[in-house]
Amino acid sequence: MRKNVIDIITLGCSKNLVDSENLMGKLEAMGYHCTHDSECPDGEIAVINTCGFINDAKEESINTILEFAQRKTQGQLGKLFVMGCLSQRYREELKKEIPEVDCFYGKFDFKQLIKDIGSVGEETGCCKRRHITTPPHYAYIKIAEGCDRHCAYCAIPLITGRHVSRKEEDILDEVRMLVAQGVKEFQVIEQELTYYGVDIDGKRHIAQLISKMAAIPGVEWIRLHYAYPNQFPMELLDVIRDNDNVCNYLDIALQHISDNVLSRMRRNVTRQETIELIKTIRKKVPGICLRTTLLIGFPGETEEEFKELMEFVRWARFDRMGAFTYSEEDGTLSAMEYDDNIDDETKQSRLSRLMRLQQDISAEIEAEKVGKIMKVIIDRKEGEYYIGRTEFSSPEVDPEVLIPVNEHELQTGCFYNVKITGAEEFDVYGSVVK
Repeated sequence: MRKNVIDIITLGCSKNLVDSENLMGKLEAMGYHCTHDSECPDGEIAVINTCGFINDAKEESINTILEFAQRKTQGQLGKLFVMGCLSQRYREELKKEIPEVDCFYGKFDFKQLIKDIGSVGEETGCCKRRHITTPPHYAYIKIAEGCDRHCAYCAIPLITGRHVSRKEEDILDEVRMLVAQGVKEFQVIEQELTYYGVDIDGKRHIAQLISKMAAIPGVEWIRLHYAYPNQFPMELLDVIRDNDNVCNYLDIALQHISDNVLSRMRRNVTRQETIELIKTIRKKVPGICLRTTLLIGFPGETEEEFKELMEFVRWARFDRMGAFTYSEEDGTLSAMEYDDNIDDETKQSRLSRLMRLQQDISAEIEAEKVGKIMKVIIDRKEGEYYIGRTEFSSPEVDPEVLIPVNEHELQTGCFYNVKITGAEEFDVYGSVVK
């Protein structure tokens, strides 16, 4: 093991990633060298930032902790610390089950974790320093923590607590700092992006925030994630339409379309309101890329209600869509009030049918791009292709643009005009236009 080296392992969502990056920046200012998600971790200290959202994520987190606990038992690791969502919810149980861990921390115990690790020398740098683990041309910006919604299936409010918006100037200062480091593209994230500011003065300030962010020199692309359909701030659509560097992209989780299911989920929105919102978004921002997430197999979901969801997806033709099956989460309203009465086979069958439908829709949408010239940012070189994205694709989760390496010498993090020459179900092929 290498002295004064800390291995940081991040599990779960991009919001967790931001937490890890902030932690790494602080630890490096204290004299440590940090690695992130190393394939061969060999630091004397490991910090695992866990996810506890759904059963699969919990299982991955526990398995990762056990793997590092074994390394510690074998003398390959000096100290092991665990933080994040799983630790926030199940700290006492984890202490009993995995005593090899030196200490468990919640999601917001940064100061105590840093204090317990301790400095290895004179602290240097800014306390707001952040170690970016993504490619240097893009970063995630978390603008708030927590959630005031009480969707029946969701444990996140139990983990993160009430919605707390960051100060606008702190966010803008962070964007300026990252621009100075070479970041060009910003993925704006929070649990409910469109709720930003309500906890401060009762008003939604997301449109104002994005407008000010777009005005910062050097900000090339801004992409918005995790909007909520209820009480959607329509002025945000004007900001997307009127600013060239705000991508025509909106990630808005809808979960379902059946009024019965939406009511049982406690989503506070109806089928008709959802349909009207989609129409308004597309009318105000022509050509916008819509990404959504759907939940399959919620307790009591009938075959008719699922077919209603299928018909809605056919109508909506989402550019991007993810879906997952319901799993019962401790302490949620659905776990207390409903029986998980849909068997796994039915859930998986419905999920497969839905994703096959979306696969066909995606293939048609991507094929429509053939012959068009699009602005593309290059993320990496991989085998025989440069891999890039248009404004309609977020990193890691959305379709990519593949450009043959033998055509031109391209630079990672730079923008190029690319003519789309071919399309598959999700990715497209292109050639740089000089």
